[in-house]
Amino acid sequence: MFDTKFAIVLKDNLPVWQKLNVTAFLTSGIVAQFSDIIGEPYRDRAGNIYNPLSIQPVIVLSADGQTLGAIHRRALERGVTVSLYVEEMFSTGYDLANRAVFAEFAPEDAKVVGIALRAEKKLVDKITKGARMHA
Repeated sequence: MFDTKFAIVLKDNLPVWQKLNVTAFLTSGIVAQFSDIIGEPYRDRAGNIYNPLSIQPVIVLSADGQTLGAIHRRALERGVTVSLYVEEMFSTGYDLANRAVFAEFAPEDAKVVGIALRAEKKLVDKITKGARMHA
C-alpha cells in the first residue's frame, strides 16, 4: 500500500516516559518534513471534529546504543534526513536549549536515544538493520 516506511528506533534501555517523549518529538519532525502524511480530520457520529492523524502506520523499533549509532551513520551516508534525539536533550526544557545542546555533538560522539525516518521501504530496512520490533 505504501512505497515508503515510517520507522522510529528507540534506545532499548530508556524509561517508559522517555520512550514516549522521544517518540512524540521524533514523530513531529517526520510530519514537519512530510506534510502529506497527514490525512483528513476525523468526525464522530455526533458531528464532533477531531484532529487528522497520520495516514501511514508507524513502526517502532528498539536497539542498543551501538546499533543506534550505526543507524545514524547509515542514514547520513545515504542522504536520508532524519529526526534525531540525543540524551542531553532530556536535561533541557525548551526548543532553544534543545538546539544548543544538540549542536555540541557530531555524529561520532552523539548519544543517540531515538531516530525516526521515512523513506523508500528497502532503504529504511537497510538503514535500520540490527533494530528489532519494540516490545
